[in-house]
Amino acid sequence: MDAATWYGNQAEANVEGCNIGALAVIAPLLERMRVSEIINQHLPADPQAEFDFGRVLSVLIAARLYSPIALVNVGQWAADAGADLLWGIPAEKLNDDRLGKALDAFFRQRHSILASFALHVSQELDIPLRDIHYDPTHILFHGAYEGSVARETLPTDETIPSNQDLGPAHVTKGRRMEDAAHGGRMVHAGLCTHVDEFGPLPIFGHTVSGNQNGHSAVAEQFALYKKLVGPPELTMISDRGTYSIVHLARLRNAGYDALCSAPWDDFRSLYDEHADTLRWQQASYLSIEQQRRRTQGDLPQEHYELAVLRHRLTDPDTKRDFPVRVIYVFSTADEKVTRQQRARQIEKIQSELEKIRHSVASGNRHTDPASITRRVERLFGSKQAAKYFTYEMIPLTAKQQADLPSPRGGCKRPTHRFHFAFDEALQKHDEQYDGLNALVTTTMQRSTDELFSKFKQQSYVEHANHIFKGPVNVRPLFLKSPHRVEALVFLMMMSLTLYFILQRTYRATCKDDAPTRERRTTTRTILSEFAVFILLITRAGTARIVQPLQPTPVQRALLNRLGLSTPAHILSRRLPRPPT
Repeated sequence: MDAATWYGNQAEANVEGCNIGALAVIAPLLERMRVSEIINQHLPADPQAEFDFGRVLSVLIAARLYSPIALVNVGQWAADAGADLLWGIPAEKLNDDRLGKALDAFFRQRHSILASFALHVSQELDIPLRDIHYDPTHILFHGAYEGSVARETLPTDETIPSNQDLGPAHVTKGRRMEDAAHGGRMVHAGLCTHVDEFGPLPIFGHTVSGNQNGHSAVAEQFALYKKLVGPPELTMISDRGTYSIVHLARLRNAGYDALCSAPWDDFRSLYDEHADTLRWQQASYLSIEQQRRRTQGDLPQEHYELAVLRHRLTDPDTKRDFPVRVIYVFSTADEKVTRQQRARQIEKIQSELEKIRHSVASGNRHTDPASITRRVERLFGSKQAAKYFTYEMIPLTAKQQADLPSPRGGCKRPTHRFHFAFDEALQKHDEQYDGLNALVTTTMQRSTDELFSKFKQQSYVEHANHIFKGPVNVRPLFLKSPHRVEALVFLMMMSLTLYFILQRTYRATCKDDAPTRERRTTTRTILSEFAVFILLITRAGTARIVQPLQPTPVQRALLNRLGLSTPAHILSRRLPRPPT
């Protein structure tokens, strides 16, 4: 052999390895963000408890970020992953009873803890709480949850109850979702998210009943955010499901602003009135894909155009008018998609109606007027293009029936003729609105282009919701107590914030000329670099000596870049030195 390679003695049986993996970055992150301290500020320690609530609950947060598991398995996970060493809690002490009691305590101060954490994150990362995106997502549940009851209608001002004064969200049947059968049990969790060039950062949230609509959900969320976080300035950005004049007036009356997409029908007549005089300007906003198309390739280049109208709405409560701006948005891409979808629907409906016409003319079975009506209604369904078609079953006279050729075997002589018509003029009328949408805002100072760019950041909030259900794995859930379910969901909101803090901190350290791939580094990528991080454990009787191995160069560079301590530093502070 060219290099000297020697065989050593077999390792002693009292030396073993423990792979703490991603905890090498998760543990110092929780420490840096003062998770335990913030929780303990709101949950005084029980004098008889061995471990404070902050430490126990931070272990549970770490478990969700590391690999989401059931409460009953957290103790075994802590032993396998070395969490018992990093947090100084024996694995057998992390049983579901202790974790459940910690969740019970967390429930009693959940809103205040989340708000304090949001304020700390804002200060620590120098994040202004001026522009906040709101977007709800549903969380599915297993089990009957017979103990879950509906909340009373909540006030939407500073008197709104919170913490232990507000019961858990009602786990109940909600509307059909893509991933939930009709009647599936759920709650809705709304997230308040800051978005900038480094991506999304969820910082606050609230839960509502599974059958509650977006109007009441955003009203409760705003009331709690204002009461507990209290930002000096705020523009709340949300989608069409939250839009109402009441919502706009509510924020304006509180000294804040709103920016919402609005149902087109609410502002179509205003558009028609001013269509000929609108001044359109191309928006500066481009999607990542469209930015790429500007620099490479021959793919179609799409863009947005904006036009704004000053308008007045009437507050339903005070009956007073207040000013708004209606931002009309034209998307070349949406125009193409809308027309393609309409053309496909029209072609499909026409084809099926021709089949029905032929079936009636042939005298096939089930071609009586009642059967044909049911068939056509099923065909039309909820298709928007159905409004362009009309149909009727026209009775044939006795002479017309007699003049028909003899029916084929298994058929009967037709008694009706099926006729349908297509309204091309109505189609052309609708085409003038293709690609158009409306936004409404109460802020009168900021530029239209800036507000539109802010609104388009809503897609990042949808990504945060996806992570909430994916790596953080908030669903599916099964806990018997609705109070503990609610507490766990709020704890997962803190986990989600921490998840995005990792990638945000990394991206913020990128140089201006860093490659795109580096500037879009994700938490998943960072954690994958810590898939292997070994602690050596030497057993001496009933005692253990823990020795962390050196981080790899990549791991050390990541920890330095993120401003996080190494596991060696954490363990050296938490574990005593062995006696000499």
